[in-house]
Amino acid sequence: MKNALTGHQIAQYNQDGYLILRGFLEPQELEIWRKSIDSAVENRANMKLPDREWVGELKDDEKYYETVFVQRLNLWMDNPAVKELILDPRIGKIAAELAGVEGVRCWHDQALYKPAWGNPTAFHLDVPFWPFTTRSAISIWVALDDVDEQNGCLYFMPGSHRETSFKNPGITADMASIFKFYPQLKDRQVVPALMKAGDVSFHNGLTVHAAGPNMTPKMRRAMTCAYMPDKSTFNGQQNILSNAQFAKLRVGDLLVDDEQNPVLWSHT
Repeated sequence: MKNALTGHQIAQYNQDGYLILRGFLEPQELEIWRKSIDSAVENRANMKLPDREWVGELKDDEKYYETVFVQRLNLWMDNPAVKELILDPRIGKIAAELAGVEGVRCWHDQALYKPAWGNPTAFHLDVPFWPFTTRSAISIWVALDDVDEQNGCLYFMPGSHRETSFKNPGITADMASIFKFYPQLKDRQVVPALMKAGDVSFHNGLTVHAAGPNMTPKMRRAMTCAYMPDKSTFNGQQNILSNAQFAKLRVGDLLVDDEQNPVLWSHT
């Protein structure tokens, strides 16, 4: 794993709100990631989360995404091989250095497998969905296959993380719905994140991003994980928390449950 960052890369991330690291995984590591995550997705079957299909009823806009990708969350919780990959402190250190925080915890992982002829994923933000409010959340996106404009690569809007807020535009079937919230961004250019298998991207949770359609007869596989700064506090949203977990929390509580959100890396 190529896990050393340069000062230039950190500066580029701060400027653009995302960073692509080429050749992050060595070929043998890539095969381990592929086999481990394919197995975990297959074993999970139709369950999105380890203990349940989802939290509550899906809204109409959310139901659209049932046909956009195969999504399985928190695979680290019920698959030891995936746990070893996702909670790797080397990844945690990179995330913390890019985000400029003292430590990071896993919020949740998710396999995102875009099926053959799969629909696009509309422009959206990440942080507004989550139960913590910060400008320093960061996600990794691991390409398990080569990705380009043909099979559903990511698209990032450079610098948008400095202009977005914690209001939630949602994620709908309308690619452009986010611009109802941020009309000033409508004429900005986006950058396709072309990656080879084993490359990764890191992006800020407030960076505008999307994924194109999969215009091929093959599945496009990616593994992602969202990392929250250590000592983040609860903002009142449920997201993936179970009803029992949600009922125990009060706004302002520290999200420091090591069973739910383990620390990957801490400076202290």
